[in-house]
Amino acid sequence: MTGAFEVASVEETWALARRLAAELKPGDVVCLEGDLGAGKTTFTQGLAAALGVSGRVTSPTFCIVQEHRLQSTAIDCDRMPPTAVDRPLLLVHIDLYRLHGEDDVLAIGWEDYLAEGAILVVEWPERAGSLIPPDARHIVFTHLDGEESRRIVFS
Repeated sequence: MTGAFEVASVEETWALARRLAAELKPGDVVCLEGDLGAGKTTFTQGLAAALGVSGRVTSPTFCIVQEHRLQSTAIDCDRMPPTAVDRPLLLVHIDLYRLHGEDDVLAIGWEDYLAEGAILVVEWPERAGSLIPPDARHIVFTHLDGEESRRIVFS
């Protein structure tokens, strides 16, 4: 999914998240970029709902990492890494704002999550430096005029 979209509501943001969810596979990394309050967590909530996460999805700003179990029917399990066949599917929402570089990111289990085929949704991805894979999806959120209006750019 690529392109720029203007949204004016949570529902429109979630609709874009559903479109992306249909394309995701185990091991994908989704990088969310934008100012505080730009819609990154709202988008992640929509993504999680589309992937079958039950329960509340909140910002991991203070806890840094939140793991969410996925329903196995939500994504194509045939594309799962062989090392992850017997493990539950995970959506891992990570906020790197409070971390200071690659060593900190590795310390929270980055490589373990990738090895088990988790889908990583990463806020403040620049803190991960070279750990972000070249095929990661990048989404930039920008406030527009209006309380709920956002520009969301997929690249």
